[in-house]
Amino acid sequence: MARSAVLVNLCFHGIGSPDRDLEPGEDRYWVTVDAFHRILDEVADDPRVRISFDDGNASDVLHALPALRERGLTGTFFVLAGRLGSRGSLGVDDVRGLAEAGMRIGSHGLDHVPWRHLSGADLHRELVEARDRIAAAAGVPVAEAALPVGRYDRRVLAEVRRLGYASLHTSDRAWARGGAWLQPRFSVRNDDTAGTVRGLVHTRAPMPQRWRSRGVRLAKRLR
Repeated sequence: MARSAVLVNLCFHGIGSPDRDLEPGEDRYWVTVDAFHRILDEVADDPRVRISFDDGNASDVLHALPALRERGLTGTFFVLAGRLGSRGSLGVDDVRGLAEAGMRIGSHGLDHVPWRHLSGADLHRELVEARDRIAAAAGVPVAEAALPVGRYDRRVLAEVRRLGYASLHTSDRAWARGGAWLQPRFSVRNDDTAGTVRGLVHTRAPMPQRWRSRGVRLAKRLR
């Protein structure tokens, strides 16, 4: 049987200057417009790279969409349903515009809270109500999800699968396999450059580090 192709998932959060109050530590994941363009130029011709955006920030349409279109690229935008229409965040028309521009639309939940330890009712809101709201805004079905804060356990995984999501995206900082349901991603940080991203894309971690990472991911899936 042929091995699945390797993918490198890069995840951006905010680009430029935020127009809303940030959560503690969130500023670490906002990159300058110049850095964003340089990183896109670095990976634009690499077919293994997949680009996504979390949190539904207004910079998705202000900076990300034009830059992607200039380079003939597409991305997946994981929208927070609870922030739709809020200052500094995407509005309903923005989400519809992203979909109409050929971008993929996914769910990042409702309130940007970890899905572990939520009650059944609250998890339903994050996985079902949020998906319904985002799909209504986008005008297309929503089949992918990205974990807020990257936290998960076997209960969360089982519920996301049961609800029919085609893939679930994490923040596990590892290369991914094409076609795999669980997709680890590298979150781009404000100290990243085209050079550091080049290292993530072209240099696989040493075997001991890869085995440790696999062990951590396995522990998350089983806990």
